[in-house]
Amino acid sequence: MLEHSWHVNVSFTEDADRTRADATMELASNKFHGFGQAKRAPQDPSVPVIGEELAAARALSHLAHQLLEAAVDRIESFEGHSVEVHG
Repeated sequence: MLEHSWHVNVSFTEDADRTRADATMELASNKFHGFGQAKRAPQDPSVPVIGEELAAARALSHLAHQLLEAAVDRIESFEGHSVEVHG
């Protein structure tokens, strides 16, 4: 069985109450970029890892949707008609 890996990089930018995550991945000649944000409510304690987790989850979800769209485009180019995938 052939095994290979894909690597995703997630980087964070933070200010006082906001965290942004950028998830990037290169696959063949395509580069994918997803982003997500989290905002801490004023009454919540400052726990940066929570903002990072939320922002990263949103960025990875955005990235996942882009990968699904790319797969659909590739399938449609082979099939010659519209297709629908679920995911």
